[in-house]
Amino acid sequence: MSDHIVVVRRATSHGFVRTWWVRLTLLLFCAGVCTGDAACVRCVERVEEYDGLFCRQEGWTGADGAYTVALDDETTLWLFSDTWVGPVVDGAHKGATMVNNSVALQKGKDPNGARVDFFWGTGPNGKPKAFVEPADGVGWFWIFDGVLAHDKLYLFLMQIVRTSEKGIWGFKHVGSVLGEIPNWRDAPPAWRIKQHKIPFGRYTKNGNTFFGSATMKAGGFVYIYGAREDWRRGFDGRGMIVARVREEAMRDFRKWRFHADGAWSEDCNDVTESFGGFATECSVSYQPRLRQYVVTYTQCGMSEKILIRTAPTLVGPWSAPRQVYECPESKWHETYFCYAAKGHPELSRDNDLVITYVCNAHDFWQMARDARIYRPRFIRITFGPAAGAAAKP
Repeated sequence: MSDHIVVVRRATSHGFVRTWWVRLTLLLFCAGVCTGDAACVRCVERVEEYDGLFCRQEGWTGADGAYTVALDDETTLWLFSDTWVGPVVDGAHKGATMVNNSVALQKGKDPNGARVDFFWGTGPNGKPKAFVEPADGVGWFWIFDGVLAHDKLYLFLMQIVRTSEKGIWGFKHVGSVLGEIPNWRDAPPAWRIKQHKIPFGRYTKNGNTFFGSATMKAGGFVYIYGAREDWRRGFDGRGMIVARVREEAMRDFRKWRFHADGAWSEDCNDVTESFGGFATECSVSYQPRLRQYVVTYTQCGMSEKILIRTAPTLVGPWSAPRQVYECPESKWHETYFCYAAKGHPELSRDNDLVITYVCNAHDFWQMARDARIYRPRFIRITFGPAAGAAAKP
């Protein structure tokens, strides 16, 4: 297995194996090369049983984003950004509405028996609207990662406004909000979401700086990952940054600290980048088989390539990137692109990681015509033991 990845394609939710193929590669960049590094991937498989849970013909019929938070051993919260609500007819969204965010609760981890219930808001006219809207009335929210901390649920809400640019790129990021939900055990429609403006951020034409791309708890702290962008540096101009805060002090922004050259600084301006070529959305998780932390993301934010890096600690140093998958949907149409790759340890086992990504189109109406895209797609990567893995700190 030292020279190749085994790629397994699974069939529909019946779970039987339809086709097998082995793709040989000697490229050291590939994550399947098990030569002693900590990112040894034994195989990659499509998880079509999970795909089937999110391939729906009415109600919630597609969304991007797709973060997950474990609420208990059997309940997983899904967090979505722009969302289709309405029927799919002849493979297209017809008479449907797109709202800016939605959530879902998944009961059970086995996709063959799991149930997923979706939630969005309802306007005075009875039409669908976003699940959560800005308290100040400015723009809308895209929901990034969330975390349970000190018996409260926190959501990172990216505040977006429309611009004069036409097409799907007619928006800009203007701020970030921390949503605090004390009654998260209630049904989502009953949630009381307190909104706290996050004071750390920069939003300019040359790029943004923000936190909330991923979170992870460890040692009584919440680690909050984000991005710093400088497009004058080209495709490498988005770097990964990290802050941390004690769990009980999540919304006390005076107590946030920022990783700066191996130390923790009180000044957010001191924060240093871990690596470039990053994405706005990602995940960070601990992989027991590797005894390493794993960051999962789409190369440079938009690409058919899903990458991982590993590190012995939550702040690095991070390994070189390893490609674990190439999304085939980007080749379905000339306008299609893939993004939003992230791992879901809540749905995974000790030796694997379930990963989702989304395919979209530069042409909105082409996206509306093809309901196969614009919803989470699922793969599972299985890790093998690798020499030199570090112990969990």
